[in-house]
Amino acid sequence: MINLVPEFLPEITAHRLPNLDLGENAVHPYYHGYSLGNLPASICQWLGAPPFGAAPLKENLHDKLGNHYKNVILVLVDGLGLNWFEDVRKNNPSLAQIWDDMLEQATLAPLTSVVPSTTATALTTLWTGATPAEHGILGYEIWLKEYGVVANMIFHSAITFYGDFGGLKRAGFDPENFLTVPTLGPHMQKYNIQPYAFQHRAIANSGLSRMHMKGVNVVPCRTLEDQWYNVQHILGQKQDQHRYLYVYWSILDEMSHAYGADDPRVAQDFTSFSRSLAVFLKTLQAKNREDTLVLLTADHGHLPTPRNPHFELLNHPELMASLTIKPTCENRLPYLFVKPGCEAKVQTYVEQQWPGLFKMIPAEHALQAGLFGSNGMDARTPDRIGNWIVVPQKGAYWWWADNKNPLLGRHGGVSPTEMLVPLIAWKV
Repeated sequence: MINLVPEFLPEITAHRLPNLDLGENAVHPYYHGYSLGNLPASICQWLGAPPFGAAPLKENLHDKLGNHYKNVILVLVDGLGLNWFEDVRKNNPSLAQIWDDMLEQATLAPLTSVVPSTTATALTTLWTGATPAEHGILGYEIWLKEYGVVANMIFHSAITFYGDFGGLKRAGFDPENFLTVPTLGPHMQKYNIQPYAFQHRAIANSGLSRMHMKGVNVVPCRTLEDQWYNVQHILGQKQDQHRYLYVYWSILDEMSHAYGADDPRVAQDFTSFSRSLAVFLKTLQAKNREDTLVLLTADHGHLPTPRNPHFELLNHPELMASLTIKPTCENRLPYLFVKPGCEAKVQTYVEQQWPGLFKMIPAEHALQAGLFGSNGMDARTPDRIGNWIVVPQKGAYWWWADNKNPLLGRHGGVSPTEMLVPLIAWKV
């Protein structure tokens, strides 16, 4: 294994955005070379196309993974943080053996997620090469001023309309034309690269997928084995075009939310995934193609967050009364829309109720410092992040929904556990 973590991780963790204090041990997004946002440009270069979106990975990483390939496969494991990945291998001998074998011929490097470290934001960056400030998908739940609603950006529905998947279309929301930045599919097709996306049939052709995947061949799958078979089938077809194959697996994230990432069931499920991945890689390696690059990464990691009534904002009516709407974004990175004249009151309340557990940063200052990127900005971005950004420390979070808190694991914040993700590469 070529392990680049010891070489690159100190630089990543030492990186700081100017005049921005996110708290002790916070990982600042490294948008200029060591983040998820740099992958699309590198993938395009590996496939012989001009870069797309942000700059590619830094040369000292990009060049170590080779120059040109006919096929690039990106396996996105939702919720696979770098710290958890390393810890779970140490503590599970059977899993360690599987990964020891797979990593023997691999390159392992660290990357940062984006801010917020959440799926809707990170996947939009992977399909646009744009920072969150540029593409405007700034969290799981965001205020859409143009529609007068706080929207769930995974389900494309009002947050209070449970089960109303895609319901925003009744307000005129069109996922295929919502983004103001280009997406990866048409760019690849322009340069004779055929893009594919392999997803579970429950989310294939969902609103979020349609928002990201213009010009992409979406292949619905039922199981992991079905997914790998479909990938191999596409690779086995003779064609002159180069190919980009995006493979998405969500179960680790779902399990980590439900049980907490430290629960044995999460490790067991990841072991099953790892076995199937190992079989897939061996099948590719047996063909001795030497024209395919397989990448595995994640959108974010997971932080255990045991239930705590003191973090539930229904128990803090004084704070809620000082807001124009409920907080938005993520429990681990809330955006606050504070009523005029209540700023000092809110700051004092937070400091008194949760001393040392939440940092409040003016939203305008966070934008200027580049927390959401510094390459440009969607005109709607400032409206979507309110006037204060709250950065939880340690394992703190806020829960503001009316229903009972069901989550034992969360993400969205800037802790190393949430922000650091692995990039693993195999040349096959």
